Amino acid sequence: MIISYVVDEGNVWTALAHITTAVVGSGVLSLSWSVAQLGWIAGPVSLVIFALVTYLNTSMLTKFHHYSDHRRGITVTNRSYFEAVQNILGDSSAWVCSLLVFFNVFKLGVVYTITSASSIRAIQQSNCYHEHGHEAACEYGIEFYMLLFGIIHIVASQIPNFRSTKWLSIIAAVMSFAYSFIGSVLGLAQTIGNGEIKGSIGGVPTDKPIQKVWFVAQAIGDIAFAYPFPLIFLETQSTLKSPPSVEVTMTKASRIAVFTITIFYLCCGGFGYAAFGNSTPGNILTGFGFYEPYILIDFANACVFLHLVGGYQ
Repeated sequence: MIISYVVDEGNVWTALAHITTAVVGSGVLSLSWSVAQLGWIAGPVSLVIFALVTYLNTSMLTKFHHYSDHRRGITVTNRSYFEAVQNILGDSSAWVCSLLVFFNVFKLGVVYTITSASSIRAIQQSNCYHEHGHEAACEYGIEFYMLLFGIIHIVASQIPNFRSTKWLSIIAAVMSFAYSFIGSVLGLAQTIGNGEIKGSIGGVPTDKPIQKVWFVAQAIGDIAFAYPFPLIFLETQSTLKSPPSVEVTMTKASRIAVFTITIFYLCCGGFGYAAFGNSTPGNILTGFGFYEPYILIDFANACVFLHLVGGYQ
């Protein structure tokens, strides 16, 4: 007997939308900086390694969606990461897991709020630089935009459950690919305009070895942060219909997602580093590596904001 609570109607494409919304956050725009710290060999290799680790992780998680409880003679459906830990490892492990999950959710909430507000501020700054010149003092606060982001989510939080966010995930996924593509194209255009590929094998040089160690560790952390979807993996798998087997569908969606996202990461990180070299900003859209065309940059930052609205939910 399998315990089930709802009728599931998701497919490989809705799963792909949920995964993309969860994974491709604004962190993709900082990958150029991460590649710059690691250099032309270690940077791309690190992206590929984390992609493989993520895919291996998801391949194992698909097998825990259904758990056979031999004591009760039933098969339990684990509809969340927390449920899987509780049913397989026990209540003590679930308590520890809940602390880590809630801390991670809190951290993501803070990051998403600040990043979304920074993106709206970047639109205001971009317009200011276009009107008054690149040397103008276009400094603005983000407090109002953080408040606006919070108000939006007071409304968005009324969405009853994860399955009802399918449309929001699709919109957010499109937005994420849009600003990632724009960032990659701007980096490629800048590289062509420079007439050279900037950067080095060793990455950005520093005055002290300890600084290099710190920046490399931070870069690796940023890359790891760019593949965050295992925590919502089982929730996504629980939205899928069967047949075909939800494990088969989720494995296919994961394979497509990891491959596609990694290509975008390599392009965005590589083209940004090739364009700016040792001067690569922490965020190629809000850090003003690019000033023109300002309308395109404004649109990309608006896409970041809309994506984070969906990703937060």
